[in-house]
Amino acid sequence: MPKRWIAGVWRALKPGGRFVAEMGGLGNIAAIRVALEAVLAKYDIDAEAVAASLYPSPAHYRRLLEAAGFAVRSIELIPRPTPLPAGMEAWLGTFRNGVLGLLTEEDRARAVAETIALLRPALCDADGNWTADYVRLRFYAVRSQATAK
Repeated sequence: MPKRWIAGVWRALKPGGRFVAEMGGLGNIAAIRVALEAVLAKYDIDAEAVAASLYPSPAHYRRLLEAAGFAVRSIELIPRPTPLPAGMEAWLGTFRNGVLGLLTEEDRARAVAETIALLRPALCDADGNWTADYVRLRFYAVRSQATAK
């Protein structure tokens, strides 16, 4: 799928056009993903497969960009711990609703509570403030003069 998106951006740009973006990168929400995977395995749900998220390394995404005809000027991972003012339960309900929606209402409540319990030591401070373990992949690439590869 990312190859199609990158090819679409390449087609939309004029030669020399800039493609600057930020997205989830390798390690993004790692603690959250591991906790959900552990909890949802009890319900025979592969949380990673259902979520179908892509969190590539800089090397992997560089290869995709270059294969599509971009010259990569910069690409890096940036840890960005992100406060969750509404808490982890709200974050899970928003960003992992598709996975959690596979459960009954009762099982969903239990799974969310278990996930939060697993995450509390790593992502919640003594005052009850939650922080998501975001890692961003930021890049700047330029469309080549040649035709797409």
